Amino acid sequence: MRAMAISFAVVLVVLATFIVHWFLRLRKLRQLVDKIHGPRYIPVLGSILYMKTDPAGKVIYPRSFIWHCCFLSISSHVPRLAVHPSCRSNRWRRSVQASSPLDGSGTVDQVFFDSCSAWLTSMPSMFSEAAQWRPRRKLLTPTFHYDILKDFVEVFNQQSRVLLSKIDQLVKEGNEKINTYQHVTLCALDIICETAMGRHVNAQKNSESAYVRAVYTLNGIIHRRQKNPLLRSDFVHRLFSDGKEERREEVQRLGGWTKVLNRELSSYDFDMCSQKRRLAFLDLLLQMAEQGNLTDQDVREEVDTFMFEGHDTTSTAMNWFLHLVGCSPEIQAKIHDELDSIFGDDDRDATFEDLKAMTYLECCIKEVLRLFPSVPIFARRIDESFEISEHFTIPRGSEVLICPYIVHRDPKHWPDPECFDPDRFLPRNSHGRHPFAYLPFSAGARNCIGQRFAMIEEKVILSWILRFFRVTSLPRRDQVMPKAEMILRPSETVLMKFERRQPLSI
Repeated sequence: MRAMAISFAVVLVVLATFIVHWFLRLRKLRQLVDKIHGPRYIPVLGSILYMKTDPAGKVIYPRSFIWHCCFLSISSHVPRLAVHPSCRSNRWRRSVQASSPLDGSGTVDQVFFDSCSAWLTSMPSMFSEAAQWRPRRKLLTPTFHYDILKDFVEVFNQQSRVLLSKIDQLVKEGNEKINTYQHVTLCALDIICETAMGRHVNAQKNSESAYVRAVYTLNGIIHRRQKNPLLRSDFVHRLFSDGKEERREEVQRLGGWTKVLNRELSSYDFDMCSQKRRLAFLDLLLQMAEQGNLTDQDVREEVDTFMFEGHDTTSTAMNWFLHLVGCSPEIQAKIHDELDSIFGDDDRDATFEDLKAMTYLECCIKEVLRLFPSVPIFARRIDESFEISEHFTIPRGSEVLICPYIVHRDPKHWPDPECFDPDRFLPRNSHGRHPFAYLPFSAGARNCIGQRFAMIEEKVILSWILRFFRVTSLPRRDQVMPKAEMILRPSETVLMKFERRQPLSI
């Protein structure tokens, strides 16, 4: 009996010690949080009462841009803050150290993405520690060199022609309300499969793509898990239908790509590779594997990353582009003038030199990405303390969330921020702009390695569409709101009207 009492007392002492330690740690963090020049932190709720939603309730953002840092919550004794990436003190401006959470190579916050599927969290380019990510990034950077990207322009042109033939057929059939989202997405999928894997999946001709359905399903599941704290537990998540659906999609759909990769890895012929006129991303990775720089698992992970990031983000951006340009006839007329000056009435393929001449089209794409960045939020766990002001420093190890959708609407950097104005990106108007005021591809050391690939792809596809068609968005801009999931998609279906500008021979 006495032994039981002693054991019970020991348990109580240990429990009390843990509670006291937890309380003191929490109080220390609260004292730290109180120094932030921003909305007051409310236990459990964080700063949510100081936020507002857009008219459709789809996107949350601060009520005022005077705050550069907003405390969200304390998770496992780790502060979680939303910050403006340009926040820094004068002392930091003079410092040789990092001047923003984006300047370092801090880990992409795995905790924030703990509700992602195993398929996504296995992608090292997105989630790995800096020690693993840094050498991998250095190794992969040459695969996105302009000389290699030039070879992909032929693929972009070929698949753009297929897309235009589909749109042209719909127009000939008298369709005046065309949902371009699926058509553009399948075009981007065909492109990414051919450039990444060297494989023709003919998604545009076989519109029931299992891969696309799987990605959409998983995106929705991930978004629902992020909104519901109870579902962030893998055990609880697997008890519900979403958990079962997630495993089914990963195994049956996305897992099919692993089988394809396994076949490629086991039967790869390096002599045949040297004879290819154009190397796919997989070819370049397999050459690195042959040299001992990558393992087979590394190759699988990088192809998965490229496949996921390379089709959904670009297709979403292009659909936002068509909607905004379709609501802005004056801007569309300027694009037509630029393309006519380059191509005339010729239906030849776009060359790399042509793309360089599409300066106004590029400004339009950048402005679309300012208003509707494909990735609405990203996170870092910072690897060194960062001083916001003389009175407050974000401690090392904190989880920092940055929302491009909010940053791109800061009137300090973007006057009349809701206005669609591509002239913002003309050289004369871009001079002196803060380097982190615009970050659709993230920024700093861990920015998107494929951003040049994406820009070239979008310029080719969109130039093909606008060379031959005049587009009109049937819903007004104020009728289409963004829906913040993993990718910032329209909350409603956007129907477009296409009118032929000049003959097209496919």
